[in-house]
Amino acid sequence: MVVIRLARGGAKKRPFFNIVVADSRTRRDGRFIERVGFYNPVASGAEQPLRVAFDRVEHWASTGAQLSPTVQRLLAQAKAAA
Repeated sequence: MVVIRLARGGAKKRPFFNIVVADSRTRRDGRFIERVGFYNPVASGAEQPLRVAFDRVEHWASTGAQLSPTVQRLLAQAKAAA
């Protein structure tokens, strides 16, 4: 099954997450099919906290990809802010 989920990056105590399309059997930070955005929970100042390519998310969702609960929440927040 294909899922849209977060893959952690960044340093210790300074998280940064990529929103990726991946096979559900792969590791959290392992191989992925496509990167469709990012989430920076500790963004400050002029840094952008969330960027999502909604057209690519719609494409993958239409082909059967499942969204993780956290990604679903982030997408809802991004749509409400836009």
